[in-house]
Formats: sequence, structure tokens, C-alpha cells
Amino acid sequence: MKASRVLAAAAARVGPAMRKQVLTLTEEAASRVHHLLQQRQKPFLRLGVKARGCNGLSYTLNYADEKGKFDELVEEKGVRILVEPKALMHVIGTKMDFIDDKLRSEFVFINPNSQGQCGCGESFMTTSTSSSAKQS
Repeated sequence: MKASRVLAAAAARVGPAMRKQVLTLTEEAASRVHHLLQQRQKPFLRLGVKARGCNGLSYTLNYADEKGKFDELVEEKGVRILVEPKALMHVIGTKMDFIDDKLRSEFVFINPNSQGQCGCGESFMTTSTSSSAKQS
């Protein structure tokens, strides 16, 4: 009983735990997402990952009309992005950018969880991906 009081007092001093933000957007990415959502008249963009490519996972982006029960909602810079539950552990802390130049026009993900990418940049691998691949 005494130990639980000590733990409760320590928790009160520390305050609410800081949670790492799931996804951040650059101004360019937020502007492009806003434009796309407005063009399609959709409230959300949904970010997911799919088993694909030579390195294990690939990002997916789709329009969404409503938030799924377990989707993580990210509201930043005036846009709303849903992160699929199975993608969450792979994308936590990721920064989403948008590149538009003479050679390409695409979203780019700067992912601190990425342990490697294929040569073309289409797919990536995280610690979770490599662990599950070894168990299979």
C-alpha cells in the first residue's frame, strides 16, 4: 500500500507522459494535402503501409470519409490525416514532406524508424518488419 502511494506521488510530480507525435507535416505537405482534400471534397487522408517492394513495406495514401474505430487522428496545419492501426508502429515520429520539381511530384516520408530502403525508394524496412520476417 505504501509503495502505491509513493508511485502515485512520483507520477504526479512527473506529470502527463510526453508521447512522441505520430506524424508531422511540412508546410509543403500540408498545403498539398489541403489542396487534394478540397479537390475531392473529402475530410481525411488515410496513411497506411502495405507489404510490398523489395524491402518489405510501402506507404499507402487514400481518401477517407470517416475515421475508423482504431485509426489515429493527426490534425496539423489545418489538415486531418488518419493513420491506420497496423501502420502506427512503423510510422511513429515520421515527417511527411511534399517535393515538386522538374523531375518529380510526390510525398516523401522522413521516417526515423526506417532501417533501410530499396534503391528506388519505393519500399522501406523497420525493426518491426525485419523481426517479423525472421520469425516467418
